[in-house]
Amino acid sequence: MNTFAKPGKRRLCIALLAALALPAMAQQADDKQPADSKVRTLDRLTVTGSRIQRTDMEAALPITVIQRAEIDAQGITSAEQLLQQLNVASSGPDNLAANSGVAPPGTRGNNGVSGANLRGQGADATLVLLNGRRVAAHGLAGQVVDLNSIPFAAIERVEVLRDGASAVYGTDAIGGVINFITRRNYQGYTLSAGADVTQQGGGEIYHASLLGGWGDLDTDHWNVWAALNVKRNNILRGNQRDFANSFQADRGLSPDTRGTPFANVVSGTGSLIGSGLRDPDSNLTKTTISVLDLPGGAGCEAGGDMMGPYDDKVWSSPGASFGCAWDYGRARTIQQPVDTVQGIGRATFRISDNHEFFAEFMGSKVSSTRRFEAQQISSSVNASATQLDAYELNATTQATYDAIYNQLHDYFGDQANLAYGKPITYRWRCYACGPRQLETTTKAYRLLFGLNGVVGRWDYDIGLSRAESRAQTALAGGYYYTPQLKAALKSGLLNPFLMPGQEQSQAAYDALAAADASGLLLYKGVSTTTTLDASFSGGLGFKLWGEEEVKAAVGFDLRREEYEFNGPSDWSRGNAFVFGAPGDASNYMSPKTRNVKALFTELNLPVMDSLEVNLAVRHDRYDGFGGTTNPKYSFKWQPIDWLVFRGAYSTGFKVPDFAKLFRGITETQYTGLDLADPATCPNGRYNPDVANCNVQIRPDIVTGGNPNLKPEEAKQRSLGFVIAPNANFNLSVDWWEIERINTIRSGFNLSTMTANYPLYAANFIRDSSGAIVQIDQRYINTGGTLTSGIELDANLRGELAGGAWNIHLNGNYLDTFKTKSFDSLPYSDNLVGEYERYFNLPIKWKHTLGFGWQKGDWSHLLTQVHRGGYKDWQPPGIANGYVPANYSRDVDSYTLYNYSVSWAGIDNMKLTFGIRNLLDTDPPFTLRYLDDGDGAGWEARVADPRGRSFNLLAEYRF
Repeated sequence: MNTFAKPGKRRLCIALLAALALPAMAQQADDKQPADSKVRTLDRLTVTGSRIQRTDMEAALPITVIQRAEIDAQGITSAEQLLQQLNVASSGPDNLAANSGVAPPGTRGNNGVSGANLRGQGADATLVLLNGRRVAAHGLAGQVVDLNSIPFAAIERVEVLRDGASAVYGTDAIGGVINFITRRNYQGYTLSAGADVTQQGGGEIYHASLLGGWGDLDTDHWNVWAALNVKRNNILRGNQRDFANSFQADRGLSPDTRGTPFANVVSGTGSLIGSGLRDPDSNLTKTTISVLDLPGGAGCEAGGDMMGPYDDKVWSSPGASFGCAWDYGRARTIQQPVDTVQGIGRATFRISDNHEFFAEFMGSKVSSTRRFEAQQISSSVNASATQLDAYELNATTQATYDAIYNQLHDYFGDQANLAYGKPITYRWRCYACGPRQLETTTKAYRLLFGLNGVVGRWDYDIGLSRAESRAQTALAGGYYYTPQLKAALKSGLLNPFLMPGQEQSQAAYDALAAADASGLLLYKGVSTTTTLDASFSGGLGFKLWGEEEVKAAVGFDLRREEYEFNGPSDWSRGNAFVFGAPGDASNYMSPKTRNVKALFTELNLPVMDSLEVNLAVRHDRYDGFGGTTNPKYSFKWQPIDWLVFRGAYSTGFKVPDFAKLFRGITETQYTGLDLADPATCPNGRYNPDVANCNVQIRPDIVTGGNPNLKPEEAKQRSLGFVIAPNANFNLSVDWWEIERINTIRSGFNLSTMTANYPLYAANFIRDSSGAIVQIDQRYINTGGTLTSGIELDANLRGELAGGAWNIHLNGNYLDTFKTKSFDSLPYSDNLVGEYERYFNLPIKWKHTLGFGWQKGDWSHLLTQVHRGGYKDWQPPGIANGYVPANYSRDVDSYTLYNYSVSWAGIDNMKLTFGIRNLLDTDPPFTLRYLDDGDGAGWEARVADPRGRSFNLLAEYRF
């Protein structure tokens, strides 16, 4: 525990610390830590969210503090796992299980990145600090700090400011601030190792670390310590978990893909079936046909692993009723394999009683492999250099071609569109090509030199740092040079109509080997931040009407931000170079640089003994944007000893990152076969049997940067109270609201654009004849979001059977989530509890409830983690009235129980054993899987796909 300045306030301060999510179990365990666990800066603390150094942690702002003992007790081995336990962290696509699909050019996916996302504002609007200072954003994304780069083994505590902080820290602090704080004055050695092994196999986690420290600041006037941590996350595949299953048609779930291991025949100009064949039974045109699914056929399930019938009713696609589908959600990786090496060291020298110099170095190497399903190949007649050729009739293909033709003719009979000898256009999942894989290596570091101390009545802290993240991605399998792949398909060497048990010829495998593009660099990027900062805080020598002195802080930040992104020039050829690889040549950037100058000041006014007001303001000036000034006003009122009211109002901002500003303009042809002109066809959904919807269009989708973007703006409000009537109970409740305007948006959901065509008409670019040739989805400043909620934290403690027990409840109630796409529009209806496809899933209620008991060398912790249910997404057919037999739009809540026990009965050793997901609870069923994986049956933003796991942590000090 920290030593507070006034003994008379000790009881309330202890209660406030607990109310700020520091459970008694963590406090008690922490008492056994070395002296360095009492983190000091010359006997004063700088709390996250304020520049004023204090002798206690009472503050007007809501701060959650997680100590190392609590982290270890829960078996948490990474910053990502820690964030998943925090209810203030949003259910967003920021973890290694989410965002598992192939990212198109310009987005680049998460590529092994884990982000921090507070209050639903996005990982790019949550500021991540290490010891109170910035680290570099990930080299590829250029906007998000990768939590995998944080040296987790050396972390002493984590402070989470649940409030906007642009007035203190500048950009990116709209959702809040997460400050990872390392040890400071450590002596001795600590060796730890652990494993987290799943019961069902796959997704295992192994880690080990070594921490060593020498010298004592108080006696030797110097201290040096260093830590090294290695960690491995093993791969977890969808087919290793039964809940990942897209073929649940009775519940409304079916994969929306027609690329199958035994190919579907699809319509195409000049092809075997032309624009489609008339079904003699229904008289409807069929544009996707698998001969396996024709009446009397072998059935889709006979065509290969994870195949089944395409559910045309769910997807409102009657033209595909004879098509087969494939469970590519189950074929995906649902936990990326990641290898991490992290190191950090710090040297501190006490120059005198009042001054310290320190140097700190942090470095990490993260290697991740994103593994996807095998290539889906769509063919064309008279294919261009970027397209793949249809299946032609020749001596090699004669037998297969005739078999397909005969089965089509047997059912459809003589039709003008069924023309023997014309090429077969198809969609095929190329199993022989193997799974697609992208391997990303990220090297990050931060070098920091600093000086802090006391001059007279004022504290000072000066730092000079340089942080860099350098990342690159290479093809690691499943991708092929397009000319060679075209030749293998055009000649018929590769056969898309093979049944299970039938193998491609050796010549086909030889052709694939010759075309293999493995090892080819895809792209690389570097993000660099150089900062000189200084802050000064102290008393002003006078009081108002209370006993405490008025305090102030002033300071400046000078920061240079740099970013570059490039790769092989051959990627400018797109599919003509390597088929299907997400090359990004149009978005290459020569090195970009911008300078940031900032001044800030903060004033703490103890107006009376019971009332404290804090005023802060910061002015930032960015190259290319000009200046922005953001104030923050907060108060803390303590009318009686056991009751505190607190509140804050602030403005915030977020500057556009380099990629959004300078990313190249990309024009990519729409690959779907389901789009019609929304000006004449309601919802723009192609249907050959509906007038005005029977003309299929495939325009170019235009994406890219916009150098005219302006910073996003935000307004934040909070109001709450803390009660602590005695030492055994405390409760804090905080209401908050964030409104963001001038938000930066791109890639408007195409279905939204077509369904609301009048609003987006200007984005549909037409030629002189009126035909749509482009759809503009570039970044713009427009619209906003309105979010509000209530955060709850409570502790109850006592004694039982000679030991101490503690009950801790932390919950988050999301009251409002509204959006608007354009400034001129009103906000939408409240979307809380409704499915959101791309970003944060707005779950109404989340909580963590823990019961801990400690006696002697033993401590136990049982935790319940709860995520509320929500209304599911509706596929087109269900939205239009189709109701499967067992369909329900209600997604169930998700509740897990975790248990751990720690024993410290051997000198210098501590053992912790835990069971995560004690009841082996599967994720709740849902119709959507994140990142366009229509199907799979679970939601990565809510659930842990690993199932029950057993973890063991051993720590030895010497």
